[in-house]
Amino acid sequence: MPPTDAEVREMVRKILVRLQELPAPAASQQPAPAPASRLIDEAAIRGLAAGATLQVPPGALITPLARQVAAERQITLREAGAGPEVDTKTPVLQRIAIGADHGGYALKEALKPHLQALGYAVTDCGTHSTDAVDYPDLAYAVARLVADGKCAAGIVVDGAGIGSCMAANKVPGVRAALCYDHATAVNSREHNHANVLTLGAGLIGVNLAKQIVTDWLATPYGGGRHAKRVEKITDIEKRYLK
Repeated sequence: MPPTDAEVREMVRKILVRLQELPAPAASQQPAPAPASRLIDEAAIRGLAAGATLQVPPGALITPLARQVAAERQITLREAGAGPEVDTKTPVLQRIAIGADHGGYALKEALKPHLQALGYAVTDCGTHSTDAVDYPDLAYAVARLVADGKCAAGIVVDGAGIGSCMAANKVPGVRAALCYDHATAVNSREHNHANVLTLGAGLIGVNLAKQIVTDWLATPYGGGRHAKRVEKITDIEKRYLK
């Protein structure tokens, strides 16, 4: 005679309890790779170390049992596309997205209250500690908010500002500029219509960074003779989008 539904649930519960009592391997500091399958089931969660983070691809289906096991084993399911919460009550022109890797974390934290004092609503895309992370992830998070029109501008900080600038500029609609003084800040806005600013925390101090940010945000796009050149930048981008 086959077991009843209640008996099956009880057997599953006992197995889960036994598994929880087994010593778990040390949690990895790096997020687990995203699974190839669009279905995240219990087996996918069981294969991870307790306390790990699983990057869930867009559109993936997570089964209820998978979520339950993840909660029991303190596994974080990081679903792509969620992103940080944006203050939609503030007009878009007053919204700034900011992000940094571990090398830029301290400067990011110093810039946030400065931006708020200037009257901007700040969306912090991370990182939130000095633990090592990859700058392209943070640059992309900021650039995407700008490209999607959720924030008017973005700021990304890493050690030199170069890598984040490269990564941000891969996002269609973004014109990222690495600035290191007043002249580059003004030029990137007036001539190039930059909408993302990248900074190198290892190259400039806090006071200079604040001044660059202030000048950059205060400088309007010049248009005029610069417009056709900015349009050519967009045209190049469109060639590869096709």
